[in-house]
Amino acid sequence: MNLKETRIDSALMYEGSFMQVRKDSVLLPDGAVSSREYITHPGAVAVLAILDNGNLVMERQYRYAPQREFIELPAGKIDHGEDALITAQRELLEETGYVADEWAHLTTVWPCIGYADERMEYFLARGLTHQGSHLDDGEFLEVFELSLAEAIEWIGQGKINDSKTIVGLFWLEKTLKGWG
Repeated sequence: MNLKETRIDSALMYEGSFMQVRKDSVLLPDGAVSSREYITHPGAVAVLAILDNGNLVMERQYRYAPQREFIELPAGKIDHGEDALITAQRELLEETGYVADEWAHLTTVWPCIGYADERMEYFLARGLTHQGSHLDDGEFLEVFELSLAEAIEWIGQGKINDSKTIVGLFWLEKTLKGWG
């Protein structure tokens, strides 16, 4: 069964500093024409940084759109043409002040497939050394340590409810048990 939708034309509805909103006319598999509105996004990374004591490096950060603070993994947007690993290394240092000796790509997740083309690349970082953070202008966050077990408990308690962080923590839990 053919499920592919084919773009007929595309219109730029909004262009921001790193994302666009587009509206496309598409030909559906049954021959009908419809429209699709979506966001183009350069992609992002999330880092599961494990300290020598086994704890994770986590962040508490205010997010403007939902108007509240969230507990999150270190993460950030991939710059145009930038390799995802380089982004992960840059974001870990900028936000937390840590560099890592060991890096492993865990998975790629598509968080908003109904309305965006964003992908999230997850990396595991070990062998951490603290060098001091270099936050971007206008970026404010608190860095702290948390055990994986406590992070999983916080998900159940609703203290951690950011989807990229939940996915990353569950993926890490399974990976450390030999799955994935």
